[in-house]
Parts: sequence; C-alpha cells; structure tokens
Amino acid sequence: MLDIKLIREKTDFVRSRLATRGAGDEAKIDDILTLDEARRKALSEVESLKSLRNRVSKEIGALMGQKKIAEADAKKAETKDLGDKISALDKQAAESEVARDTLMLQLPNLPHGSIPLGKSAEDNPEIRVHGAKQNFDFKPKSHVELCASLKLVDFERAAKLSGSGFLLYTNWGARLERALISFLLDLHITQHDYTEVSPPLMVGEQCLVGVGQFPKFKDQYYGVAEGDDAKNLGKLYLIPTAETPVANIHREEILAEKQLPIRYCAYTPCFRGEAGAAGVGTRGMIRVHQFDKVELIKIVKPENAYDELEKMVGNAEKVLQLLGLHYRVILLCTGDMGFGSAKTYDIEVWAPGQGSYLEVSSCSNCEDFQSRRMNMRFKTEAGENKFPHILNGSGTALARLFVALIETHQQADGSVNIPEALQPYLKTEKISP
Repeated sequence: MLDIKLIREKTDFVRSRLATRGAGDEAKIDDILTLDEARRKALSEVESLKSLRNRVSKEIGALMGQKKIAEADAKKAETKDLGDKISALDKQAAESEVARDTLMLQLPNLPHGSIPLGKSAEDNPEIRVHGAKQNFDFKPKSHVELCASLKLVDFERAAKLSGSGFLLYTNWGARLERALISFLLDLHITQHDYTEVSPPLMVGEQCLVGVGQFPKFKDQYYGVAEGDDAKNLGKLYLIPTAETPVANIHREEILAEKQLPIRYCAYTPCFRGEAGAAGVGTRGMIRVHQFDKVELIKIVKPENAYDELEKMVGNAEKVLQLLGLHYRVILLCTGDMGFGSAKTYDIEVWAPGQGSYLEVSSCSNCEDFQSRRMNMRFKTEAGENKFPHILNGSGTALARLFVALIETHQQADGSVNIPEALQPYLKTEKISP
C-alpha cells in the first residue's frame, strides 16, 4: 500500500509514476483524495464537537452546584444532541476511511526512478548474459521427448489424476526434482546466509492482501473448502508462492533494528490457477498449475534494500552457474512489472529443446509497499518506528529449471549428464535410457 501522506503531499509525482505503468491507476487518485479529505474533515468536526461537549458538561456541573436544575437539564439536552452528531460524524469518517483504503489496496507500487519506461516485455533491457548457448552435433530433443524416453515424467497419468497442467514425476525424474530442491536449499543456507523455514501451504486472506496478490488477482488462486462445507470456502487459500506465508511471518510486529536484515529461504509447492489461461493443456512443463520453488525473502532497512536486491539476484544466478546453464538477466520496464514491485530483475535460462529463454527467477524490491499492508515495522535505535523494505526472489523455480537442465545436458545417445554440483545429491553422473 502506498503512503497516504505521499499521495497528499506529492500528488503529481504519484500520478506520474503510476502513469508509467500504463494501466490507468492514476485515475483513482482523485477519488482517494476526496475520500481522504472527507474523513479528515469529519474527524476535525468530531474533535471540535467533543471539545464543545466537554465545555458544556463542565457548565452542567456548575449549574447543578448552583441548583439551577432547569438550565442544567437544557444543557444536558444539548450534550445529547452533540453526542448524536459526534456518532454520525464518527460513522461518516469510518465509512470514508474504508472506502479510501479499499481504493488504496487497488493501487500498485510506484516504479523506482531507475526503471526504464516501457509497455511490455519487448521493452525490457538485457542487463547481462552468462555463458553461451549450447552447441550440439545432433538435433536436441525437447524435454517432453526426454521425459518420455528416460521415464522422468508421466504426463498422461498426471492428467488422469488431476487434469491438464499437473505433473507426475517418476523414478529418476522424481529423484532429480528432489535433488534440485535439496541442492538449492543447501546452497542458500550454507553459502548465502539465509535461514530455512517451512511454512504452511494454506494461508488466510490477510496474507494474500499483505503481499499484494489480493484483492486484484483474487480470481487466479485456489480457495480451499473443508469437506463439503461451502460456506468456509475462501477462509484459506493454497499458496501461489512461498513469498505469501514467509513475507508475512512478522506481520503486525515491531522488530528491533538489530534484527535486520532478516533473510529467509523456503521450499514449497506452488499453486497457480491462472496457468490455464496460457495454453497449459498442451503437453510439457512450461506452464503448470502446481510446481516446486525455493523462495528467498529479505526484510531489510530501507537504506540497504537495493544493495540487498543486487545480492539476491547474484544468489539466484549462482544456482544456474553451478548447474552449467546459459542465462540472461533482464530488468523489467514500468509496463511489465509486478503489482507490488518497485524494481524487478528476471533471470531467464536458455532451454535448447524449446529454442527459447525461460524465466526461472524474478527478484524484486517491494520497498515498504508490503510492510505497510502487513503493518510490519521496526524500531530504530532512536526510538522511531519505520516500515522495512521487503524483497522476494525465486532461488529458483522448478519445473522450468528441470526443463533447462535436461535439455542443456542431453547427450547424443539420449542420456542426460548430471552437473558436478548436483551429483552428491543424485548419486549418479548420468541418467541413461
């Protein structure tokens, strides 16, 4: 959530930054300010009326002491009228605040000043490239072909179990998936100074509001009902990413400044309903409703946030470097950024069998946008309460990492070589037909 003081004091700046996203959200600012002014006016009138009521109450006491009962009764009637007006204004202020905050929750974050202007992914600048595309002296197979020949994933039986967009890892495929998860966790915990957590896979609506996924994207997630009790549907939701529970761990808390930075790392399955909108029914692992991911979360002091973002991107890049994969880092333009982000880097890995880059990590600084929605603060050594910056990043996401790995390291005989960094986890150097 944006700071209402910022909207009041730098209205044109907020409008102009929102306009760079190209979604028309700047049009909501006038309504927000109108509601905010109505709330403030009502509260100001309440304070004036309360002051008047206190003065009249003192007069009643004086009149009663002088035995002027009739005049005292008249004053009592006046205080009752004042009380009714105060109640009405309190209600008006509360209603204005709810309406204002409802609109505020629909506003995305302001893009950082370093973000390039643009309308879509085509306008995203390439920041750097690591390695080169794999050269083969044979025609490389797609991951679908490799999964079939090596019996890594059974797409047909997964569809029989759950419909399109779900995966059934089998034998070496299941072991490779588990090895990748363990490798990612160990790397970030032992080398990158993250603390591992294992969060719930279902969360309340407040957590989705906290990270900015609700209310705007509510139709894209899986609500959970207990048994056939439909009235409980929506009290809990399957998480779309570990960011949702992990970023909320310290919601409604005041942290000590010395606790920062906090760095969390978590593995979870992730559930995305919107995957079906992009042709998820076709065979493959590129867009699925359920996938595994290792997520990185940082809660940091504002002055350190952008240095921490660069480090987070480096943490995710290290994964791909150790696995011998070619990738590029992209800076998202204003029109392609996520709702809650102020600045985002995407890391895209090359998948030879697809002949394209696949996004496997997105690292963002949300500044204080999420911490305001969660009411998470930290107390400085000087005693001031401030909102920390919250960062999130994929460290990294599967199944696309799985796809890039097997397509990159496939051999002419149909086998897949296992990168050295992964061999201790998988206990093999190669997966063969």
